[in-house]
Amino acid sequence: MNKRVAFHTLGCKLNFSETSTIARQFTSEGFDRVGFDSSADIYVINTCSVTENADKQFRSIVRQALKNSPEAFIIAIGCYAQLKPQELASLHGVDLVLGATEKFNILEYLDDLDKKHEGVVHSCEIEQANFYVGSYAIGDRTRAFLKVQDGCDYKCTFCTIPLARGISRSDTLKNVIENAGNIAKQEIKEIVLTGVNIGDYGKGEHGDKKHEHTFYDLVKALDVVEGVERIRISSIEPNLLRDEIINFVASSRTFVPHFHIPLQSGSDRILKLMRRRYQRGLYTKKVKQIKEIMPDACIGVDVIVGFPGETEEDFLETYTFLNELDISYLHVFTYSERENTLAAQMQGSVLPEIRKKRSKMLRGLSAKKRRAFYESQMGTRRKVLLEGENKKGYMYGFTENYVRVRTPWDPELVNSMMEVELIEIDEEGMVRFRSLEPKLIRLA
Repeated sequence: MNKRVAFHTLGCKLNFSETSTIARQFTSEGFDRVGFDSSADIYVINTCSVTENADKQFRSIVRQALKNSPEAFIIAIGCYAQLKPQELASLHGVDLVLGATEKFNILEYLDDLDKKHEGVVHSCEIEQANFYVGSYAIGDRTRAFLKVQDGCDYKCTFCTIPLARGISRSDTLKNVIENAGNIAKQEIKEIVLTGVNIGDYGKGEHGDKKHEHTFYDLVKALDVVEGVERIRISSIEPNLLRDEIINFVASSRTFVPHFHIPLQSGSDRILKLMRRRYQRGLYTKKVKQIKEIMPDACIGVDVIVGFPGETEEDFLETYTFLNELDISYLHVFTYSERENTLAAQMQGSVLPEIRKKRSKMLRGLSAKKRRAFYESQMGTRRKVLLEGENKKGYMYGFTENYVRVRTPWDPELVNSMMEVELIEIDEEGMVRFRSLEPKLIRLA
């Protein structure tokens, strides 16, 4: 009987793409992949360490795996595994911890699947994470996450990602195009480009720091890949969102009018303390440029509250800035101290209860912004990609400009792309639609 393996992913789209690629290694060697809530011989947990909460989640997931299969072999990979391998190895039930480069050779470490008294660690120094491993996620979702870049050369004072993933490096343009073609052949119609700092694409493409290609080159090349209907840019730094990229998306065949642009603070003083590579004036310019040529574009924003030294004045400056900006939603992160970062050593720590209060205010603002954006879309015609999960009798999907819709569950509509008119926002803030085409475009 084949060994059974289950996977759980914490964190970002990049982690999902890597988990999927690692899972394919297992199935190609004869393992049976099962759900994480099933009994398995091996559980692989891809960790995140962006926030303290992600660290805590890992412990809970290990307990869940042991409850399902007390004698299962548990493996930790990912950012937390690279940053704190010994800490993970000492946790009850963890048998193997693999670092940033070792995780891609996971099958080489499975000669002995007996439970260990203490986890075994195989983890390189992060300076050795200087080569690129491509990956993409398919099969789990309606859309595919395509990794194009890894690592980061930025030195933001709050961030551990360079310590967990190493220097900025990129896939070759040829390989990205091949992967996109492979995804398209499986009749998946939406690709989400992912990486740590994808606007830096091209750096390290052939093992050196030179840019043979740029992100703009990548966007243009992907736009003509046969069989791909939609491409979404997951997140891009404002200083790397070049004017030509915005202009190209506006007239693109495949790239959708949806941008996620990290801001982190609306206070220039705090941005400087964070060592971000822009000031709020540049951010305003990018948002205005997008909205001028794509009025219906969706713009998402990352923002951190409670950064060391953030005064009430700084926070209100951020709140006012975001309130007045023509954006669509926020991803709000409550600052948490991370070891080996400059921010953790800074003066002016903000009290936890104040961080919590500020976070709640911005989450409320996000709800208001999203509602206003959805209301602006009522009566417009859009293409909706419907997903395959039945959630309490409903199915969900997204328009090209990231309006989330829902409709009563119908298995005939799973993985279908359909032209619709957005008609109303229901009591739960979801958008209802009316189909404009009797014949559906099937994905599978």
